[in-house]
Parts: sequence; C-alpha cells; structure tokens
Amino acid sequence: MTFKLKHSRIAGTGSHLPEKVLTNTDLEKMVETSDQWIQERTGIRERHIAAQGETTVDLAVPAARRAMQAAGVEPDEIDFIIFGTCTPDQVFPNCGALLQDRLGIRNCPAVSVEAACSSFIYALSIADKFIRLGEAKCALVVGAETLSRIVDWTDRSTAILFGDGAGAVVLKPADEPGILSTHLHTDGFYKDLLYCPVGPSKGFHADESGRMPLFIHMAGNEVFKIAVKSLGSIVDETLAANGLDKSAIDWLVPHQANIRIIQATAKKLDMPMEKVIVTVAEHGNTSSASVPLALDAGVRDGRIKRGQLLLLEAFGGGLTWGSALIRY
Repeated sequence: MTFKLKHSRIAGTGSHLPEKVLTNTDLEKMVETSDQWIQERTGIRERHIAAQGETTVDLAVPAARRAMQAAGVEPDEIDFIIFGTCTPDQVFPNCGALLQDRLGIRNCPAVSVEAACSSFIYALSIADKFIRLGEAKCALVVGAETLSRIVDWTDRSTAILFGDGAGAVVLKPADEPGILSTHLHTDGFYKDLLYCPVGPSKGFHADESGRMPLFIHMAGNEVFKIAVKSLGSIVDETLAANGLDKSAIDWLVPHQANIRIIQATAKKLDMPMEKVIVTVAEHGNTSSASVPLALDAGVRDGRIKRGQLLLLEAFGGGLTWGSALIRY
C-alpha cells in the first residue's frame, strides 16, 4: 500500500505590535546617532517597544487570535502549536504551552523552537511536516519577540535595529500544495558573529563594569556579507527544488533586518521592490516575528492574493537561515 502525503496551506494570518513607538528621533537622545544615519544604513524609521511587564506571550495572544479568526477556527480545533522565539517569557514551561493556556486550548502538543531570526521559518517547516504526515489537522505557528529586553541601549550599532512584535499563521490540510517546500540551514562555525552570551547553564555573571551582559552582540559587517550570500544561495536552492524560474515568484516576503539585505535578495530574483513586502521602516528587526508580521501586512492590505506564489526567507544568529515557498 502506498502512503500518500497530505499538503498544508495557510488558512489565516494575524499579527500584533505593542503600542509604544520608538522613533529614530527618540534614539538621537539616547545614543550618538541620527535619523538620517539610521535610515541610510538600515531603512528603519521607527520600531515598537513592549511596555513594562509586557511579555513575548502577551504579544503573541492577539496575533494568534487574529490568525485563528481569519482561518475561521475555534480553540478546540487547534491540535498543534509551535512557537518561534529567542526571547521566551521564562525557561519553562515553553512559550507554546503558555500560549496554549492563554487561548483556552487543551491537551495538544505545544512546543517552542529557537533559531534566532529564522525561528518562524523553522517552526513553519516543522508544522508543515506534522500536517503532511497526518499528525496534525490544524496547526498554530507563531513568531514573537521582545528583543528590547536584550538590547544594550547604549550601543548604537544594535540599539537602532531591533523592535518587538508578534505574527502568526494557521495551517490546515489541503488537496493541493500550499507550502511547496521549506529549506533550512545552520552553520555554527559563525556562532560568534551574532549572539547573546548568557543562559541558565552558562550562568549570569556581571561584566567588568558591573553590568549583567544580557545583550545582543553583533559583528554587523560580517553578518551582512554572509546574509547576502546565504539568502542569495537559498533563492537558487528553493527555485531549483521546485523546477521554477525566478519570474514565477509573485511576492518576496523577507526577514526585515536591513533594507540593503532585502534589496540584494530582490535583485537576485530580478524582482522590483514593488513586489517585495517591506515593513522594516515601521517595525525594525523583530527577529522571528518579522516574516509573519510582513506576511500579515501584505495579506490584510490586499496585495497578497489567494493563488499567488510567495517566497519567505530569513537569516539569524546561529548562524541560521531558511526559506519557504508558498502558494497562498
């Protein structure tokens, strides 16, 4: 007997941003920088910052509810939750379990995955496999971050980049492919180029200045070069795996790290920027939340339509990178 794999499709999207907005002008009062300098190098104008006491799961709850509403599903229909983040509320229970409780969902697998900015793509790939193998019929996939908690606001090289937010999708089975393929990569050789240096096992120790070094560290120029090369390579890999020409892609939905990286990926696809979903100016880099935030923006403003072909891609600490080719 031949076992026939199912397919998964995105049935609904949702997102949420914290209320507080931190502009480049605000940052000028905090570190030695300028609005012009930030925009020229990153494309960022502002970013959203979680309020005091507002957690990653707090941001994920409304994003998940909006995705479920868009998909027309109730909490008791969700049978798998996977939550991508590198800024969890606590060591355990994982954010997936905390979100499950907040949504009133009972007794289904709920896990978290951490691949830095690529976490949502990794989570999406795993959820797709669960549905294709018949292990799940309705999966909730979330990417959410409160990166402002681990930003050194005295370091202008990183303080200008990051923001907070959450995005989510609901996956359901389909007769025709929705998620055509996903492609995941990690190269730990580059682990020291983008990292946060502390954790429960390693310990939390003050540095020489007496500060607790729970901050993002990044070698910006090196990360930029590897990101451009890796994302260019994964474009080729994704198209080759599906026997497609680059002209087949309707929309590029990239990780919103830096406008120059986004432009380089679009150039690789010979794609005009009008066909790229860009939210980096308003959101900054929200790590694992950036792709689902951009996807939801494109869906809700009507640019992304059913039947169109989307290329999602991300790059983050690890170093990790990944892509998903989706027939929306």
